Amino acid sequence: MTKKAVVLLSGGLDSTTCLALAKRDGFEPVCLSIAYGQRHEVELERAKTVAKAMGVRDHRTVSIDLRAIGGSALTDAIAVPKHDDVSQVKAEIPVTYVPARNTIFLGIALGLAEVVKATDLYIGVNAVDYSGYPDCRPEFIRAFESLANLATKAGVEGARFTVHAPLSGMTKADIIRAGVAAGVDYGLTHSCYDPAPDGRACGRCDSCLLRKKGFVDAGIADPTRYVG
Repeated sequence: MTKKAVVLLSGGLDSTTCLALAKRDGFEPVCLSIAYGQRHEVELERAKTVAKAMGVRDHRTVSIDLRAIGGSALTDAIAVPKHDDVSQVKAEIPVTYVPARNTIFLGIALGLAEVVKATDLYIGVNAVDYSGYPDCRPEFIRAFESLANLATKAGVEGARFTVHAPLSGMTKADIIRAGVAAGVDYGLTHSCYDPAPDGRACGRCDSCLLRKKGFVDAGIADPTRYVG
């Protein structure tokens, strides 16, 4: 019997690659998307499209409105930073950081994992070409894995949860190459933090700039529809 794995799927480049790698690893993916009041909610539609295109049979969306606490340019009335070049992306944690987002997301994914009898979770965090978010670091992933095994009925009864973060040490170019090799169609994905009303990417937020650079460095044509 094929083992199940819960895969967090935002509809973005990284999470879509992560889904492809989970399938490559032999898991039957149970995909979980989170509607958290994000400015770029178009990603939720892309997540549905990606899941369908990749043959996912169980894709669930959970709503939790993080606008109620705010504190991020993605969930509050704070401008999304824009730059003309990726070299202008600053090293400090940016205002697009959503407080405790990956902790919340993995907590919901862990609950789903218990329900569907899965002990493997996949999350597309990256600690190389990324915006400096503290909840993308390998030490966070390992700490959450320890928590998962302490805080669940399944863990107490002997199950061992594993949190897979296969993109953690990869550059954006490496991620794109791996995804293309696994058959990912990046034209289905969305990464922009501040898209136009018609869904086109702004081309100037941190996420867009890192995505653009990744395709250039990988030597692969970028299928993204940008404004202008």
